[in-house]
Amino acid sequence: MNDADLLALHRQIVEIPSVSGDEAGVRDHLEALLRAHGVKTLPFGRNLVARHGTGPAVCLNSHLDTVPPCPGWTKPTHRAVVEDGRVHGLGSNDAKASVAAMVAAFLRFRSNGPAAIRLMVALVCEEETGGDGAELLVPELVRRGQKPDAAVIGEPTGLEIAVAQKGLLIVEVGRRGQPCHAAHAKALGIRNPILDLAQDLLALKNVPIGSSHPLLGEATMEPTVIAGGSARNSVPGEATCVLDMRTNPEPSHDEIVRRLRTTGADIRVISDRLRPYAIEAIAPIVGAARRARPEAQLIGSRGVSDLVFFAAAGVPSVKVGPGRTERSHTANEFVLESEVVEGARFYEKLAHAFEVLTTEEKHGSALGSW
Repeated sequence: MNDADLLALHRQIVEIPSVSGDEAGVRDHLEALLRAHGVKTLPFGRNLVARHGTGPAVCLNSHLDTVPPCPGWTKPTHRAVVEDGRVHGLGSNDAKASVAAMVAAFLRFRSNGPAAIRLMVALVCEEETGGDGAELLVPELVRRGQKPDAAVIGEPTGLEIAVAQKGLLIVEVGRRGQPCHAAHAKALGIRNPILDLAQDLLALKNVPIGSSHPLLGEATMEPTVIAGGSARNSVPGEATCVLDMRTNPEPSHDEIVRRLRTTGADIRVISDRLRPYAIEAIAPIVGAARRARPEAQLIGSRGVSDLVFFAAAGVPSVKVGPGRTERSHTANEFVLESEVVEGARFYEKLAHAFEVLTTEEKHGSALGSW
């Protein structure tokens, strides 16, 4: 697949709508392309997996889905509009640039013949919403004996190498009281749950949820959704507030929840499955990425991604891809054609570098056959 074919593929998949839950069309398009090149594929729901070679396995993973279009678009959301080297369209940057680049790199690597590694490509659904994508696919690969030895998560990082990623911990703080008429609350000695909740939030603000990380910065906690009451003249029976916490590798989510509860606040965990992650710079997959792009910086990523599900399975992973994260989920989203081309070259070089490194270090693998 040459650069012209790569850019044509990128435009094609941008023009196939794939808002989360509707990825079957773009998956089928890519599956047909791979099979036309003689590649055996493994469909799994609205996900798609292919592999080439034997030996230690590195998986190129990105997502097929997009968010719905936000307000403010002045260009067609599902037509690839190319202007001055920019490709506009929903998902053009996040993350169909990575998808197209990974498919091209896979086919180019495969065209070189037998390999000393197994190169896998896993294109998944529902990364933006969670559900039937990598969260289910990675355990299925493990169950089938196809657990990769390393993974590269394709997200727009400007081809900088993200070796750390924040986690996401969401909790709800709640206070209950006795509903009554606002005119009588003080006389009756009724505790207002809104006031109690306000005191809880002030106390929780001072709970340490982690020290600063050299790449990720401070862990953060922000109240995002507050609810309580339905009538202006009634004291409510309950008041709640959602806290969004972007966490660092230390302390653990369990420890953070324990610390929050020491204030006496009623804490209910809504989601703690998106755990933070950091990989040592000496890991082979980091070394392969740095060989493929020596000028790249090692960075931290504040946004969560499917990296968490590979990490949960014990797969050393980095996040790196063409495009810029600040363009994601914006009106008139775009990626540069040159970024897509450079992304494919990077992924192909990374595969070759991983092959060299694992051969040099005699890194073993125990993968099943398809």
